[in-house]
Amino acid sequence: MRARLLWGAARCLWARQAVGPARRPISYGSTPLEELFTRGGPLRTFLERQVGSETHLRVGGPELAEVAKLLGEKEQELQETEHLLHEETDENDLILEVTAGVGGQEAMLFTSEIFDMYQQYAAFKRWNFETLEYFPSEIGGLRHASASIGGSEAYKHMKFEGGVHRVQRVPKTEKQGRIHTSTMTVAILPQPTEINLVINPKDLRIDTKRASGAGGQHVNTTDSAVRIVHLPTGVVSECQQERSQLKNREMAMKKLRAKLYSMQLEEETSKRYNARKIQIGTRGRSEKIRTYNFPQNRVTDHRINKSLHDLETFMQGDYLLDELVQSLKDYANYESLVEIISKNVYCVL
Repeated sequence: MRARLLWGAARCLWARQAVGPARRPISYGSTPLEELFTRGGPLRTFLERQVGSETHLRVGGPELAEVAKLLGEKEQELQETEHLLHEETDENDLILEVTAGVGGQEAMLFTSEIFDMYQQYAAFKRWNFETLEYFPSEIGGLRHASASIGGSEAYKHMKFEGGVHRVQRVPKTEKQGRIHTSTMTVAILPQPTEINLVINPKDLRIDTKRASGAGGQHVNTTDSAVRIVHLPTGVVSECQQERSQLKNREMAMKKLRAKLYSMQLEEETSKRYNARKIQIGTRGRSEKIRTYNFPQNRVTDHRINKSLHDLETFMQGDYLLDELVQSLKDYANYESLVEIISKNVYCVL
């Protein structure tokens, strides 16, 4: 089956004329796309082995020999195709936002667990994790929180985590043992560089106020909380996490830049992502992407129909979460490849 898939993809990529969109989507495979085309990779090895067989050369060889001949000529084109699979923002840092959804206190408890999971994942990837906002609930849950995450390819790994995460389990507050369903929402916003986004200071209104909620003696005694409004768009960013007004202003500005940059990117790429199963940024916020079923010890990502059956380990935010993240990246690469093919060739696999 995989040989057929690779053979069909090769024929599509190397076809000399473009006559229309692909008729059938390529199904998901686990091999990273760039490995298919490298010297010694599955596609190249398969074709070279087939062409090297005298029997194949006599019986069905002409077509195979032609493809093999094109391997050398098309390597540069394949490298360019691989380059197209990378997004402009893949190397960026990001802002993570988590918000409790349907389910009351249970949703807030789950939101706290997800926030902790991503913090542990950042440690696993050796990224920097800085909490920007943290609004706890009465029984140890989390209403809303945000964090800045920075490190090697942080956004490239995290960009598919945005969306609705659903939990199914017996809540701590449930006395009759019934399973409840609750939700929380994750948003992943790429952090722009100074070149990516320029904000006119005249477009900003900056207000200060006294911090509220838990936080010690400084709460309600100093005007440390900062609220920034971007007047042209109405986008608001607030921060009261730190005692220092200057530090809170810096954090609020970081969040504001990420929100404005995300809006800008979505306007530019909305048409490109319309047909994809995996959405990026705020476009996927209303879509249920993943279910955490505790009675079945299962986590399922609905976009790629992949399930893992070790929920406790998955929530620790290390290798199992990384495995699912890699699967999402691979699937997104295949969707990108199909998109590239559909713009250039007409192919039936």
